[in-house]
Amino acid sequence: MDYRQVFEDAIGTLKSEQRYRVFADIERDAKRFPHATWRRTDGVAQDVTIWCSNDYLGMGVHPEVIAAMKSAAAMHGAGAGGTRNISGNNHPLVKLEEELADLHGKEAALVFTSGWISNLAGISTIADLLPGCLILSDALNHNSMIEGVRRSGAERQIWRHNDVAHLEELLAAQPLERAKLIVFESLYSMDGDISPIKDVCDLAEKYHAMTYIDEVHAVAMYGARGGGVAEREGQMHRIDIIEGTLAKGFGVIGGYIAASQAIIDSVRSYAPSFIFTTALPPAVAAAATQSVRIAKARPELRMAHQRQAWLTKHALMQAGLPVMANLSHIVPVMVRDAQLCKAATDMLLDRHGIYIQPINYPTVPRGTERLRITPTPYHGDAHIAHLVESLVDVWATLRIPFVQSSDVAAPFANDAHCSYPAMKRAAE
Repeated sequence: MDYRQVFEDAIGTLKSEQRYRVFADIERDAKRFPHATWRRTDGVAQDVTIWCSNDYLGMGVHPEVIAAMKSAAAMHGAGAGGTRNISGNNHPLVKLEEELADLHGKEAALVFTSGWISNLAGISTIADLLPGCLILSDALNHNSMIEGVRRSGAERQIWRHNDVAHLEELLAAQPLERAKLIVFESLYSMDGDISPIKDVCDLAEKYHAMTYIDEVHAVAMYGARGGGVAEREGQMHRIDIIEGTLAKGFGVIGGYIAASQAIIDSVRSYAPSFIFTTALPPAVAAAATQSVRIAKARPELRMAHQRQAWLTKHALMQAGLPVMANLSHIVPVMVRDAQLCKAATDMLLDRHGIYIQPINYPTVPRGTERLRITPTPYHGDAHIAHLVESLVDVWATLRIPFVQSSDVAAPFANDAHCSYPAMKRAAE
């Protein structure tokens, strides 16, 4: 067998399908965020503005978060020293779990090396420990959740995205006494839509099911203290297991689950991906802890973020750009063609110094390719104006269809599709 050819053919397939991904060499600058330096392949260094970061609040460049990391690294060293079962159970990690449990009003929390691993470990372990468990998974759940479901030996059924009538149909077909785990997200990051959390909780109680919610794109971002959409909607106490990340709204790295002491202790004791993985370094844990504390205490950060997201959406829509309506801070601008999507992002970078990665299959279905724009509090009004002007130029140059502003503005007419107006009224 020609082993080399196998891999060259695999890459060739991606390129022919316009799915091959090229990573720009970006050097983030903590003092100038969202500005960064793009190291071009010709050796030239160019200033660019990042518009696709999941560091939604800019916590990764927050001086207090950076100071916490520096201090902990100087005190404890660079690494954790091993798995938590052997030698890596450091004190900053213990304190981080206490902060996360408090954030979600749960008895305990467990930190993993990433949000992907926390879903894989949490879902598979919990389902496997429930005798005869049936997992009911939303059709648009993230890859990490899907892998957690697959890793489990439990039976699984898929319910149509956010369709609680279909979920109830599946639940009602099962014996009431059967163990059931409903697995869903609070905020779906590609379309930016939000799940009907209360309705899901109502069904869980009615049919004696457990609930597992992924709040990855919502923690730090929503709720009085940044507990997520479930906190904002007063449903956090009704969710059995809350999963989140430290790598997006909190700006560091790592993932976690928060639940009852018994659930957390069981996952800690049974999940191979926890048991055999080196722990997060103390410096990372300390930085994340400080970020969680800031998010809890400073709702004005969420207000500032929502304002810029709201302004960005409205400015893009008024320019006739095809923004997908949603209830969150995510700003999807639809291209619907893989080649054009890549061309648009290349032109934004080369011509306008704007860094946005193309979102193509398999992240989204074919024919729904898009730019996924994520404003932060650090993106000022001038940044937004530059973004709009640049996108209009790219759309015109590549002949990507515009839309009538009235066609996209109508769903946003009452400001229901962004939290900022409601937050502003509450603050006043």
